[in-house]
Amino acid sequence: MRTGEIKALSGLRIVAALWVVLFHFRPLLQMASPPLYDSLKPILDCGAQGVDLFFILSGFVLTWNYLERMGDKWSTKATMHFLWLRLARVWPLYLVTMHLAALWIIFTLLYGDFPSPEAASLTAINYLRQLVMVQLWFQPFFDFSSWDGPAWSISAEWLAYLLFGLLVLVVFRIARATSVRGLLLLAFAATLPPLLLLVGSGGQFYTPWSWLPRIVLQFTAGALACAAVRKMRPTDRARSGAGVASVVLLAAIVGALYWFDGHPVPNIRDDFGLVDVLFLPLVVTLSIGSGTLPAVLSTRLMVYGGQVSFGLYMVHELVHTAWLWIMAQYRITMEPSIGAKLVFAGLILVATILAVLLFHFVEEPARMWMRRMVGERRPPVDLEHTPQSDSPDPDSPEPDVPEPPPIRGTLGDRATTLRVQAG
Repeated sequence: MRTGEIKALSGLRIVAALWVVLFHFRPLLQMASPPLYDSLKPILDCGAQGVDLFFILSGFVLTWNYLERMGDKWSTKATMHFLWLRLARVWPLYLVTMHLAALWIIFTLLYGDFPSPEAASLTAINYLRQLVMVQLWFQPFFDFSSWDGPAWSISAEWLAYLLFGLLVLVVFRIARATSVRGLLLLAFAATLPPLLLLVGSGGQFYTPWSWLPRIVLQFTAGALACAAVRKMRPTDRARSGAGVASVVLLAAIVGALYWFDGHPVPNIRDDFGLVDVLFLPLVVTLSIGSGTLPAVLSTRLMVYGGQVSFGLYMVHELVHTAWLWIMAQYRITMEPSIGAKLVFAGLILVATILAVLLFHFVEEPARMWMRRMVGERRPPVDLEHTPQSDSPDPDSPEPDVPEPPPIRGTLGDRATTLRVQAG
């Protein structure tokens, strides 16, 4: 049974999170340093695509850890256990940032001259919907669906988690009857409908209910790609080739964004969304690759960044919103200067520090507490690395259990330690 952390994918999480963060902070960067903003504009302006990358990663990682545990036959107990552990993974931090956002809205109502535009959404029904992470299910657009803006994607992922028990049964059976190549083709095909909708909807990526095919199909694509990777037995040469291919794919993504910026596709306003088609191959090559980009993303710093990426994703918009209010309330302007650049860097630093604090004092303690409620005693993230176990634990369906390591070369080359983290 193959489970455990694929470190390069953990490192990729912080890259995706920072892409979204810089997307939201880009107006401030434009004020602080117009030349730097102009040089990075093609990348920054489409940072919202980082969410699609997250959706693919989520489907891949959960399938990596659960395909054999839940795919063979339906088990209500195992499915409920899975959902509780998913809840333990996202809900504590989600609740904290949700209430921080609500308190901020109330603060702007009681103090200053610029009440939050979301003040009208402070209703009991909206509170309950956000509390149980279903707020997005009732509206076609995700804007203003959540008091903490990025929380819309958590509501979308919660829907995917609820469907995962059925999805994993289907993927397990498809994988049993399909070759690696066939699975990769199916996964690639699953990523295409959102792009076809982009082309067929007047060239706009953000249309009514567009979030629904994005989460369902990108998540499914990640699951199918994972099923293909689990069947692979790459040689050292193939792994090295995959590592080089990941560099080429990353360069192709960046190059395509600059190309679309300079040569817009006629009748497709949001042509940058077409780069989504390269996300799945990037995830696959990183999952089996060695050296080059996989090695960089697998470093201790990048993996730790992946661990705190959820906190950064959830807290950064609170920092951004608070600073915009301060600028308006106290008539602060950011003109191009060293001071403005330091302010911009300081805001990113504040968001990062808050993410680290939330990870160590909210996310992980609360997660372990909720795990203990269902008899899970082992820590979900082992920062010190634990010895590799000789055999999997058959009694626990939780992915965060030391087991045989992921595909990493010949047996003699495999690591003697393992750190496990799903999602």
